[in-house]
Amino acid sequence: MIEDLKKDADQRMQKSVAALTQALIKLRTGRAHPSLLEQVSVSYYGSNTPLNQVANVAVDDARTLSVTPWEQQMIPDIEKAIQNSGLGLNPVTAGKVIRVPLPDLTEERRRDLARLVKHEAEQGRVAVRNIRRDVISDIKTLLKEKEISEDDERRAEQDIQKITDKYVAEIDKISEDKQNEIMDF
Repeated sequence: MIEDLKKDADQRMQKSVAALTQALIKLRTGRAHPSLLEQVSVSYYGSNTPLNQVANVAVDDARTLSVTPWEQQMIPDIEKAIQNSGLGLNPVTAGKVIRVPLPDLTEERRRDLARLVKHEAEQGRVAVRNIRRDVISDIKTLLKEKEISEDDERRAEQDIQKITDKYVAEIDKISEDKQNEIMDF
Protein backbone atom coordinates (compact mmCIF):
# COMPACT_ATOMS: atom_id res chain seq x y z
CA MET A 1 0.00 0.00 0.00
CA ILE A 2 2.76 2.43 0.94
CA GLU A 3 4.76 1.35 -2.12
CA ASP A 4 1.77 2.21 -4.32
CA LEU A 5 1.59 5.67 -2.76
CA LYS A 6 5.32 6.22 -3.31
CA LYS A 7 5.10 5.03 -6.92
CA ASP A 8 2.10 7.30 -7.52
CA ALA A 9 3.92 10.27 -5.99
CA ASP A 10 6.97 9.57 -8.13
CA GLN A 11 4.90 9.43 -11.33
CA ARG A 12 2.96 12.59 -10.50
CA MET A 13 6.15 14.48 -9.67
CA GLN A 14 7.70 13.29 -12.93
CA LYS A 15 4.69 14.73 -14.77
CA SER A 16 5.17 18.05 -12.97
CA VAL A 17 8.79 18.19 -14.13
CA ALA A 18 7.71 17.28 -17.68
CA ALA A 19 5.10 20.06 -17.63
CA LEU A 20 7.77 22.55 -16.53
CA THR A 21 10.06 21.39 -19.32
CA GLN A 22 7.26 21.86 -21.87
CA ALA A 23 6.50 25.34 -20.55
CA LEU A 24 10.16 26.35 -20.77
CA ILE A 25 10.58 25.03 -24.32
CA LYS A 26 8.14 27.70 -25.48
CA LEU A 27 10.28 30.50 -24.05
CA ARG A 28 12.38 32.18 -26.68
CA THR A 29 16.11 32.02 -26.12
CA GLY A 30 17.23 33.74 -29.31
CA ARG A 31 17.62 30.47 -31.16
CA ALA A 32 15.11 29.38 -33.76
CA HIS A 33 13.10 26.35 -32.71
CA PRO A 34 9.85 25.08 -34.31
CA SER A 35 8.16 24.87 -30.90
CA LEU A 36 8.19 28.70 -30.74
CA LEU A 37 5.21 28.69 -33.09
CA GLU A 38 3.33 25.83 -31.40
CA GLN A 39 0.78 28.06 -29.71
CA VAL A 40 0.00 30.00 -32.92
CA SER A 41 -3.49 29.23 -34.27
CA VAL A 42 -4.65 29.97 -37.80
CA SER A 43 -8.20 30.41 -39.03
CA TYR A 44 -8.58 27.42 -41.35
CA TYR A 45 -11.98 27.09 -43.04
CA GLY A 46 -13.66 28.87 -40.16
CA SER A 47 -12.04 27.04 -37.24
CA ASN A 48 -8.90 27.84 -35.25
CA THR A 49 -6.26 25.27 -36.10
CA PRO A 50 -2.70 24.97 -34.74
CA LEU A 51 -0.12 26.23 -37.22
CA ASN A 52 1.69 22.90 -37.34
CA GLN A 53 -1.51 21.27 -38.68
CA VAL A 54 -1.72 23.55 -41.74
CA ALA A 55 1.98 24.04 -42.51
CA ASN A 56 5.47 22.63 -42.04
CA VAL A 57 7.57 24.61 -39.57
CA ALA A 58 11.32 24.14 -39.94
CA VAL A 59 14.55 25.82 -38.86
CA ASP A 60 16.42 27.58 -41.69
CA ASP A 61 19.33 28.72 -39.55
CA ALA A 62 19.97 29.72 -35.93
CA ARG A 63 17.88 32.87 -36.29
CA THR A 64 15.24 31.99 -38.90
CA LEU A 65 12.22 29.73 -39.05
CA SER A 66 10.55 28.78 -42.30
CA VAL A 67 6.86 28.04 -42.55
CA THR A 68 5.68 26.19 -45.66
CA PRO A 69 1.86 26.15 -45.88
CA TRP A 70 0.21 23.10 -47.39
CA GLU A 71 -2.21 25.37 -49.25
CA GLN A 72 -1.04 28.51 -51.07
CA GLN A 73 -4.10 30.59 -50.08
CA MET A 74 -3.22 30.14 -46.37
CA ILE A 75 -0.11 32.37 -46.62
CA PRO A 76 -1.82 35.70 -45.67
CA ASP A 77 -3.73 34.07 -42.78
CA ILE A 78 -0.57 32.44 -41.43
CA GLU A 79 1.37 35.73 -41.66
CA LYS A 80 -1.39 37.54 -39.78
CA ALA A 81 -1.58 34.82 -37.11
CA ILE A 82 2.20 34.97 -36.50
CA GLN A 83 2.15 38.77 -36.28
CA ASN A 84 -0.78 38.74 -33.84
CA SER A 85 0.65 35.94 -31.70
CA GLY A 86 2.33 38.32 -29.23
CA LEU A 87 5.76 36.78 -29.86
CA GLY A 88 7.12 39.97 -31.45
CA LEU A 89 7.83 38.27 -34.77
CA ASN A 90 7.48 39.78 -38.25
CA PRO A 91 7.11 37.13 -40.95
CA VAL A 92 8.33 37.77 -44.50
CA THR A 93 6.83 35.96 -47.49
CA ALA A 94 9.22 34.63 -50.12
CA GLY A 95 7.08 32.91 -52.76
CA LYS A 96 5.55 29.80 -51.22
CA VAL A 97 7.58 30.01 -48.01
CA ILE A 98 7.12 32.34 -45.04
CA ARG A 99 10.41 33.20 -43.34
CA VAL A 100 10.25 34.26 -39.70
CA PRO A 101 13.47 35.99 -38.59
CA LEU A 102 14.01 36.14 -34.84
CA PRO A 103 15.10 39.58 -33.63
CA ASP A 104 17.95 39.86 -31.13
CA LEU A 105 16.89 39.80 -27.51
CA THR A 106 17.61 42.97 -25.56
CA GLU A 107 19.19 42.75 -22.10
CA GLU A 108 15.91 43.87 -20.52
CA ARG A 109 13.95 41.19 -22.40
CA ARG A 110 16.49 38.56 -21.31
CA ARG A 111 16.00 39.57 -17.67
CA ASP A 112 12.22 39.38 -18.09
CA LEU A 113 12.53 35.90 -19.59
CA ALA A 114 14.86 34.82 -16.76
CA ARG A 115 12.28 36.10 -14.26
CA LEU A 116 9.60 34.13 -16.08
CA VAL A 117 11.77 31.00 -15.90
CA LYS A 118 12.13 31.48 -12.13
CA HIS A 119 8.38 31.89 -11.81
CA GLU A 120 7.67 28.73 -13.85
CA ALA A 121 10.23 26.81 -11.78
CA GLU A 122 8.58 27.97 -8.56
CA GLN A 123 5.22 26.80 -9.91
CA GLY A 124 6.81 23.40 -10.58
CA ARG A 125 8.26 23.22 -7.05
CA VAL A 126 4.86 24.13 -5.59
CA ALA A 127 3.22 21.36 -7.63
CA VAL A 128 5.77 18.82 -6.37
CA ARG A 129 5.28 19.95 -2.76
CA ASN A 130 1.49 19.71 -3.14
CA ILE A 131 1.89 16.12 -4.32
CA ARG A 132 4.08 15.43 -1.26
CA ARG A 133 1.44 16.96 1.02
CA ASP A 134 -1.32 14.83 -0.55
CA VAL A 135 0.65 11.60 -0.23
CA ILE A 136 1.67 12.31 3.37
CA SER A 137 -1.98 13.03 4.14
CA ASP A 138 -2.90 9.64 2.65
CA ILE A 139 -0.20 7.99 4.78
CA LYS A 140 -1.55 9.67 7.94
CA THR A 141 -5.03 8.42 7.01
CA LEU A 142 -3.65 4.87 6.79
CA LEU A 143 -2.11 5.33 10.23
CA LYS A 144 -5.41 6.55 11.71
CA GLU A 145 -7.19 3.53 10.25
CA LYS A 146 -4.51 1.36 11.86
CA GLU A 147 -3.48 -0.13 8.50
CA ILE A 148 0.17 0.79 9.06
CA SER A 149 2.39 1.28 12.13
CA GLU A 150 3.96 4.55 13.26
CA ASP A 151 7.37 3.27 12.18
CA ASP A 152 6.03 2.55 8.69
CA GLU A 153 4.53 6.04 8.63
CA ARG A 154 7.85 7.67 9.58
CA ARG A 155 9.78 5.63 7.01
CA ALA A 156 7.22 6.38 4.30
CA GLU A 157 7.35 10.12 5.06
CA GLN A 158 11.15 10.05 4.84
CA ASP A 159 10.98 8.21 1.52
CA ILE A 160 8.43 10.68 0.14
CA GLN A 161 10.68 13.54 1.28
CA LYS A 162 13.64 11.98 -0.57
CA ILE A 163 11.55 11.67 -3.74
CA THR A 164 10.42 15.29 -3.33
CA ASP A 165 13.99 16.50 -2.83
CA LYS A 166 15.09 14.63 -5.96
CA TYR A 167 12.46 16.31 -8.14
CA VAL A 168 12.94 19.77 -6.60
CA ALA A 169 16.67 19.46 -7.38
CA GLU A 170 15.81 18.43 -10.95
CA ILE A 171 13.52 21.46 -11.31
CA ASP A 172 16.28 23.72 -9.95
CA LYS A 173 18.76 22.34 -12.48
CA ILE A 174 16.34 22.74 -15.40
CA SER A 175 15.61 26.30 -14.31
CA GLU A 176 19.27 27.19 -13.92
CA ASP A 177 20.14 25.72 -17.32
CA LYS A 178 17.34 27.65 -19.03
CA GLN A 179 18.31 30.90 -17.32
CA ASN A 180 21.92 30.44 -18.43
CA GLU A 181 20.77 29.67 -21.96
CA ILE A 182 18.71 32.87 -22.03
CA MET A 183 21.43 35.09 -20.57
CA ASP A 184 24.38 33.64 -22.51
CA PHE A 185 23.12 33.79 -26.08
